Amino acid sequence: MDQLTPEVVDAAEGLWSHLQAFFQNLLVPWRLYQLVGIVALILLAWLAARLASPLLTRFLRSRQGWAKWRLRLGLMINRRLRLIFFALFAWITVLIMGELTLPSRSQLIALAAVVSTAWLAISFLVRVIANPFLRKIVTWGAWIWATLYFLGFIEPTSNMLDSIAISFGEFRLSALTVIKALVITGLMIAGARFLSRVVSGRLATNKDISPSMRVLTSKLLQITLFTLAVIVGLRAAGFDLTGLAVFSGAVGLGLGFGLQKVVSNLVSGVIILLDKSIKPGDVISLGDTFGWIEELGARYVSVVTRDGKEYLIPNEDLVTGQVVNWSHTNNFVRLDLHFGTAYEDDPHEVSKIAINAAMSVKRVMPQRTPVCWITGFGDSSVDYVLRFWITDSEGGLTNVRGQVFLALWDAFKKKGISIPFPQREVRVLNDKIAVSDGNSVPPRPEFVTSD
Repeated sequence: MDQLTPEVVDAAEGLWSHLQAFFQNLLVPWRLYQLVGIVALILLAWLAARLASPLLTRFLRSRQGWAKWRLRLGLMINRRLRLIFFALFAWITVLIMGELTLPSRSQLIALAAVVSTAWLAISFLVRVIANPFLRKIVTWGAWIWATLYFLGFIEPTSNMLDSIAISFGEFRLSALTVIKALVITGLMIAGARFLSRVVSGRLATNKDISPSMRVLTSKLLQITLFTLAVIVGLRAAGFDLTGLAVFSGAVGLGLGFGLQKVVSNLVSGVIILLDKSIKPGDVISLGDTFGWIEELGARYVSVVTRDGKEYLIPNEDLVTGQVVNWSHTNNFVRLDLHFGTAYEDDPHEVSKIAINAAMSVKRVMPQRTPVCWITGFGDSSVDYVLRFWITDSEGGLTNVRGQVFLALWDAFKKKGISIPFPQREVRVLNDKIAVSDGNSVPPRPEFVTSD
């Protein structure tokens, strides 16, 4: 570290000399007037933004039929009104002063206009980065770089950051290298994410590819693009990755033992996508959970139930456990309803009425005629099972059963078919019973069951 100290001192002196020269140039009278003009433009931009923001907000709220991207663009503009007005007023001032006086008299205001315009352009361009934390880092880094570039401080600042370094043998790591690695890798990851979303959107609209293959292709593309983004970003920043091979292998081995469940879920997710046993849109039952597949993730599967709950089921549970996939090979689902009628009712007539009642429900398949069979002679009723088919299990099972039961109830009421149920009668055998001590006791009831 002692050998690097002179380099740090020289770089710091170079940066300090540039700062002194910059501030000395500001002491020229015309530039002091320009500084006052910049402060006035800032106040004017703040006042204009205060007046325009409520108007723009009301305008955006009244645009009910607008696309989401237009509304988001309007919100972005509303949040940056002060910077927009300042850049606009600064450029107008530069143009006016260029016509009235020498260009040097508006040089500082022109510099402020250029920097504010660069900041504004960066604010809109970084919106392609989806991650908020990464977007904020890239935004501030780009703002600082643009400011230093237009002020002429790039070279002395780079020398200063490059002088702050540590060495391990032949490997030298400086602050400038770390910043370059973060910026370039962040931009590469943002580009990879944007490209991945575009390709995934194209795959989602391709009907020739199965849903499982769409998800698998999208996941493999994301892994490939992100890996290349990290490698290319580090290489572009000057990192020698060959020296990290042994270290990364040891770290990978340790992570493999510590993250067995995570790795198992990742591998299970790939297996699910390859064997096509479960795909987005399928209706499944796993234990007490019944719903449809909303999304196939790298570690879990998102299952949405009829009541709006979203369960995140690990991929390993779907591979090793017993899963009922109601729409694996086709969408046909058979449902059974059990009911009973009185012995006085004709079983042939009951079967016909039950079949016609089931056919009257819209969700019941007309192509596969329902059937109704006697399953036994009970204590108080003749027992039947009514079987019918549906093709939209994602619409729920309980509700279609309820609709068929209501249709049976209405049809039986109309045709005079009775549904028996056990009844109990209480009979009093005598008014009172005498006992040996001459006292009387209340009547003894006797419970008799009659059907």
